[in-house]
Amino acid sequence: MTQPADMQQKAFYLLLAAVSIAFCFVLWPFFGAVFWGAILAIIFTPPNNWLTRRMGGRRNLAALATLTLCLLIVVLPLIFVTGALAQEVSTVYQQIKTGQLNFGAYFQQAVHALPPSVNRVLDRFGMADIAGVQAKLTAGAAQGSQLIATQALSIGQNTFQFVVSFGVMLYLLFFLLRDGAEISRRIVQAIPLSEPHKQHLLRKFTTVARATVKGNIVVAAVQGALGGLIFWFLGIQGSLLWGVLMAFLSLLPAVGAALIWGPVAIYFLLTGEVGKGAVLIGFCVLVIGTVDNVLRPILVGKDTRMPDWVVLISTLGGMALFGLNGFVIGPLIAALFIASWDLSTSTREEIERREATQDQEDQDQPPSPAPDAATAPSAPSAPAAPRDRVPAAQRAE
Repeated sequence: MTQPADMQQKAFYLLLAAVSIAFCFVLWPFFGAVFWGAILAIIFTPPNNWLTRRMGGRRNLAALATLTLCLLIVVLPLIFVTGALAQEVSTVYQQIKTGQLNFGAYFQQAVHALPPSVNRVLDRFGMADIAGVQAKLTAGAAQGSQLIATQALSIGQNTFQFVVSFGVMLYLLFFLLRDGAEISRRIVQAIPLSEPHKQHLLRKFTTVARATVKGNIVVAAVQGALGGLIFWFLGIQGSLLWGVLMAFLSLLPAVGAALIWGPVAIYFLLTGEVGKGAVLIGFCVLVIGTVDNVLRPILVGKDTRMPDWVVLISTLGGMALFGLNGFVIGPLIAALFIASWDLSTSTREEIERREATQDQEDQDQPPSPAPDAATAPSAPSAPAAPRDRVPAAQRAE
C-alpha cells in the first residue's frame, strides 16, 4: 500500500471513531430509553416474528401488536406498582415519624428475649446500649424512608422528562421490532471479526439479555409478590413495600429476599410469636426458596447460567456504576467478558492443535528415495570427435 493511500485509510478510521463517539454523546441523555428499548426488542422479538408470520408478513401491523402486548404485560403493571409503592412509602414514613412504627422498640423487645449468654456477647461488642442502638435504628429507618419518598417526589417533579424518555423508548421499540433483523445484520457485518466469533458473541449477548430480564425479573417479581402476600397474611405493616424490597433483593443470588424476611422471622421467634415465625420461615423456605429452582430453568435454561458469585459481583458493580440499569448491564458485560476469553482460549488451542497435526504429518511422511545407480537413466554420451581427413596425396607419400 502506498503512503498516500495509507494516510487516507488512517484518516478515515479517525473520522469513523470521532463520529461514533459524537453519536454516543448525542444519545447519552436518553441512554435509559435507548437501552430498555433495545432490551425489550430482544425479549419480544420471538412473539413479533410469530405475529409477522401469522399476519402474512405485514411487519408494521405485527410490530404494533407486539408493542401493545409489551404495554399490557410490562409497562402498565409497572406504573401501577410504582404508584402504589410511592403511596405506601409515604404512609410508612409518616408512621415512623410519629412513632407508630418504631424499629428501635422491636429491637429492644428482641434483645430482652435473648438468653443471658447472648446478652454477655452483645456487651463485649458494645451492643448492650439498647437506647443508642434503638435511636440509630429509628434514625436509619426514617432516613431510608425519607430517601425513597424524596426519590418518588423527584420522579413526580420530572414528569415531563419521564414522559419524553418513555415516548422515545416506545418509538424506538416499534422500529427495532419491525427492522430488528436488518439492523442486527448490518451491525454484525460491520464488526471486524471472523464470522464464527461474531455469531458466538451475538448469541451470547442475546441469550444473557433474555436470561437476565426474562428470567431474573420474572423470578424476582414472583418472589416479591409471594413475600408481600405472606407479610400481609401475618399482619405486618407495609406489606407492599417489603414485597418490592424482596423482589429487588431477589436479583442478588445467594442472599436475596432472606435479608428481609429473615430478621422478621427472628423477631417473631424471640418475642414469643413462634407460630408466626414458623409460618414465615416455612413459607419462605419451602415456597419462595423453591421458586428460583423451578422457574429459572424453565425461563432461562441451565446452559445460560453463570456462577452465582459472578452474577452477584457483576450485578452489584453494575448497579453502583449505572444505577437501576446496572442489574442488566453488569451481567451482560460479565457474560461478554467470559465469552471473549473463551473465544481467545479456543482459538489459541485450535492453532496449537493445527500446528501439532501439521508437525505430525511431516514426521509421518516417508522421505523420497534416492535414485538407484543401476536403474538411473544414463546420461547421453558425448558425440565422438570427428577424425581428421588426410588428403590422398599425403597418404600416398
